[in-house]
Amino acid sequence: MSTLTKQRPTKVMDRFLTGVEKVGNKLPDPFMLFLILFTITAVLSTVMAWMQVSVQLPGSADATAIRGLFTPEGLSWLTANIGTNYLGFPPLATVLPILLAVGVAEKSGMLAAMIRKAFGSAPRWALPYAVGVVGVVGSIMADAAFVIIPPLAALVFKAAGRHPVAGLLGGFAAAGAGYSTNFLVTSLDALFAGITTAVTDTMPNAGAAVTPVSNLFFNIVSSFVLMLLAGFIIDKVLEPRLTRQGVPTVATDSEGSEVEAAETLNPELTPSEARALKFSVAAGVGLAALMLVAVLLPDSPWRNEDGGFLPKSPLLSSIVFIVFSMFMIPGLVYGKLVGIIQRGSDVPKVMGESIRDMAGFLVLAFILGQFIALFNWSGIGQWIAVTGATGLEAIGLTGYPAILAFIVLASLLNLFIISGSAMWTLMASVFVPLFVLLGYEPAFIQGAFRVGDSATQVITPLNPYMIVLLTMLRRYEPQAGLGTLIARMLPFVVPFWLAWVGILSVFFFLDLPLGPGNGIFLEP
Repeated sequence: MSTLTKQRPTKVMDRFLTGVEKVGNKLPDPFMLFLILFTITAVLSTVMAWMQVSVQLPGSADATAIRGLFTPEGLSWLTANIGTNYLGFPPLATVLPILLAVGVAEKSGMLAAMIRKAFGSAPRWALPYAVGVVGVVGSIMADAAFVIIPPLAALVFKAAGRHPVAGLLGGFAAAGAGYSTNFLVTSLDALFAGITTAVTDTMPNAGAAVTPVSNLFFNIVSSFVLMLLAGFIIDKVLEPRLTRQGVPTVATDSEGSEVEAAETLNPELTPSEARALKFSVAAGVGLAALMLVAVLLPDSPWRNEDGGFLPKSPLLSSIVFIVFSMFMIPGLVYGKLVGIIQRGSDVPKVMGESIRDMAGFLVLAFILGQFIALFNWSGIGQWIAVTGATGLEAIGLTGYPAILAFIVLASLLNLFIISGSAMWTLMASVFVPLFVLLGYEPAFIQGAFRVGDSATQVITPLNPYMIVLLTMLRRYEPQAGLGTLIARMLPFVVPFWLAWVGILSVFFFLDLPLGPGNGIFLEP
C-alpha cells in the first residue's frame, strides 16, 4: 500500500473533524450559549404550561404538569432561588473542595515530584494505555474522576515528553465515555441495581434478583476492552492530530505566563525532594490506613443502617472528603519539608491560587446552575425522557433490534439528561417491564442501558464537566471552544459505542451470564 493511500483516511478524518470544530466554535461563548438555552427553556416551558402539557411519570398516580418560567409561579421561583440555583449547582460541591486540595498538592510540587518519580523514566508507548486504565477505573471516584484524572494525565504526558493535551483530553474521554463500567464494584452498580429492583419488586416472574454484581462479568470484559481502545485512540488518533494542528504543549496562566509545574520536569529528584516525597507518601498511606480502620469497625458511623456499605452509606457519600484528604495532607507534608509552605498563612495562599485558575468556571457556573435548575424544575427533562421511551414502546420492536433501539434512545437522551441515575429511574420504569414481557432478564436491560448511558456524555455541552475541561484546555489553547472539545471527543465516542455494543452482542448471541446468577433470557 502506497504512502498516499495510507494518508488518505487520515486526511479525510482531519477534514471532517476540522469541519466539526469550525461549526462547533461558531457557537456563542459558553456563558452566552447557556444564557440562550436558559431563555429558550424559559419560553418553551411557558408555552407548554399555557397549553397544559403534562407528563405521566411511571409509577405515579397523577400526571405532572409542565411548569413555565414566565408565569407567576415561575417568576417567584426564580427570584427566590437564584442563589440556591447557583450554590446548589452539583459540580461546585465536587469541584471546589477537590480543587483546594489538589491546588496544595500541585503548588507544593508534590504531584510533579510523584510523577517524576513514577513516570519520568517510564516507557513512552505505555502512557496512553495507562491513562485508559486510570480513566475507566476512575469511575470508582464518581464525578471526582472528571476533575482529577485529566490534569494529572496531562502532567504525566508532559513528564514523558509527550503532548500534555493528549493526556488531558484522553483522560477525560476515558473517564466519561467509559463511566458506567468498571472491573470493580462501585456505588453506581449499587445505585442502578436499587433502581432496577424497585421496578421488579412489583412484577411477578421478573427473573433473578438484580444486585450490585449482576453486571460484573459484562463490566469486567467491557472495562478491559475500553481501556485498551482508549489508549489506542489517544496514541494513534488524538495525539498525532494535536501535533498536526500545532497545539501548544505549554500551559499558561490567566496572565499569559508559563505554568512551570510539568514543563521543567526532570526524572531525577534532589535529595530533599526525594525525602519529602517519601514522607508525603507515608502520610498518605497512614491516612488511608486510619480511614480503613475507621470504616471497618463494627459500629463505624460510616456504615449504613444494616451495617454495610451498599447500596448507600455515609462512606459512599464521603468520596469528596476522602479525595480531598488524600491530596491535602500529603501535599502539606511535602510543601513543609521542601520549604514551599513555611507557615500556616501560606496554606490559604496556595489554595487561593488554585481557585484563581478556575475563576472563569466559577463565573460560568452561575448561568449553568440557573439553566439546569430551570430544566429540572419545569419538568421538560422528564417529558423528553418519557416521550422518547413511550415512542419506542409504541413502535413494537422485538428481538435484538429492540435492544439496539433502546441503546440508541439512551444515547440520545444522555445528551440532555446527564445524570445516569435520573435517566435510569425514568427509563427502567417503562422498559424493564416491557422487555420482561419480551423474555429478557432485568439485569440484561440494565447492562444495555449502561452502553447508552456513557459514550455520548463527553460531546454534550449540557455536561457541566465539559466546561471544567474547557477551562483546563484554554490554559494551552486560549481560543479553544466547545467545538474544539466536541471534535476531539468524537474519535472516542463512536469507537467506544460500537465496541461496547459489540461486547453486548457477544454476550447476547452466546447467551453468556452478565454476572453471578444473572443471564440474558428469562427461563420459560
